[in-house]
Order: sequence, then C-alpha cells, then structure tokens
Amino acid sequence: MPDNPQLPGHIQAAIDRNLAQQNRDAFGRPADSAGTTWEGRDLTGPGIEGSANPLHAFDTDDGLEDEAWTKVSQELIDGTANEKDVFKVLENIRVFAAVVPTVAKSSTQTRVDDQGNEYSIETDKEADVALVSLKAADGRGALPVFTSIPKLTDWHKEARPVAVWMPRACLSAVDEGNDLVVIDPGAHLTYVVRRPEVYALAQQQQWTPSYEDVQIAQELSALTDLVPGLAQLAMAPGRGVATQTADGKVVGGGGAGPELALVATPHDPQDTVGNKLMLATLQSLIADQPLLAERADTVEIVLGDVN
Repeated sequence: MPDNPQLPGHIQAAIDRNLAQQNRDAFGRPADSAGTTWEGRDLTGPGIEGSANPLHAFDTDDGLEDEAWTKVSQELIDGTANEKDVFKVLENIRVFAAVVPTVAKSSTQTRVDDQGNEYSIETDKEADVALVSLKAADGRGALPVFTSIPKLTDWHKEARPVAVWMPRACLSAVDEGNDLVVIDPGAHLTYVVRRPEVYALAQQQQWTPSYEDVQIAQELSALTDLVPGLAQLAMAPGRGVATQTADGKVVGGGGAGPELALVATPHDPQDTVGNKLMLATLQSLIADQPLLAERADTVEIVLGDVN
C-alpha cells in the first residue's frame, strides 16, 4: 500500500468542496458564520434568565406546561378569568414552536479527474428544518405553539420542539407573515391569540381588547351624526371571542372569529330599506378608521334593538 494513497477524484472533490464552504476568520482558521474563530472560545459562565447554561435559558426545562398557564387556562374555562388575564400570563411563559425536518433536492455535476476521465458527482442532500405554520379558516397564516412537549408530539409525531419565550414566538410569527398564534392546537383548550395581541406581545407592549378600548369608542362616537338613521353606536365583544373546549364547553376568550361587534341602533327599526342604507354607510365609514384597523382584528356590525 503506498505511503500517501490517493483518494478517488470524486471523493476528493467532495471533500474540497465542503472545506471551501466552511466559515473562516481573517487568518484562515475555522470560525462561525460571524467570522469568530472556534479556537480558544470559552463557553462557560453564568447563563441567562436564571439558567446555568450560557447558551440558552431552558437547560433545566422539563418540557411540561407552565403552572401559570395551567392556572389561568382553567380559570378561563371556569369563567373566573378573561382575555386580559391570559395576556398577562403570555407575557412571561415559555412555549414550544414546532419544526419539522426538510430535505433539499440533490443535483448531479460532471467532473474530470487527473487522468482525463469524466465522472459524475451527486451533491449531498442538505438536511434542514422548517417552522410549521397553519392556515386559518379565513386564509390568514397562523403559527402554532405549545405549552408542553407532550401536547406538541400528540399534535404532530414528527415535529420537534424549540423552546422560546412567548413574546419571541410572536415576533417570529410576525416575521413569517402570520397574523395569528394558536396555542395548543388539538388540545382540550385551543387558544387563538389574534393579530393586535400578537403585535403587542412581540413588541412587549400593553394590550386592551378592542371591545374595551376607550380610544376606539371615542373615535367611533364621531360617526353617529354622519350616518343617516343611526341613533346610537355601541361596542361589544364579537361572537368570535368565545371558543369551546374539546368537550364542548363555551369559554369566554381565545376564539378566532369576529372580535369586535359594533351594535348600530336605528331611529326606526321598521324602516328596512333605510336601515340597510344605514349599515352600508356605517361599514364604509369604519373602513377608514385607522385606530380601529390597528387595534381590532375583525369587526362585525349588528343591528341593535331600539328598545
């Protein structure tokens, strides 16, 4: 056997190609994607958020549901908590995003070795992962997250969990073009976080449900005199605020349907034609209300009872 055996040309070419793709620092040493060399790097030291690991905050995470979520979700089911109580918990809990493995297509290249012989190289398929997203009934994108690993694996056997703080998950949802975040799809309680709440969590800002927003009410009050036949305009929770548990119990929050109901009370409830015109005029006007568009996810207009 020769002292310096030569590798087949196609194998050597594959090795050279992989070496050429490696990140290196200014001195040619192997480095990360930012150009910082791996050599001599110290990965010890205190962690973040109470963790002993300097690389992430979840090294001691058992993958189970956060006690704060267990408590507030049960209170929501019992009727002793509301969407604002849920939001306060979501500001501070860890959830799991779901990723699934993907494989890029391979390609074949023709090469020539030192002896002039042609050979083919099939590039290795590159393994990657993709963040799972859903499509809501209205066509909008939704990011599923899970409060525990068992709930994630029950939903999708091949999905893998990525631990993340809920505000960070909402930021990822926005970056991916998703308007909604769905907590624990397929579980006993599935809770939908709507667009204004997603944005508030992503920006770590306070949030008020649109049906309780005083500034929205003030903006809409100016419309009453502009709509013929309209006696009063009031706000109420939309019929889509509520959701149901897996066993059919109605829960007052976490639904995916219309969030805000605008209750339009007419001067004359018997004037069918006039009231149709009133509703059409009102719908046209609210479409131009910027604060409403920003802070309300979906709006429905209902005819109020004059009595």
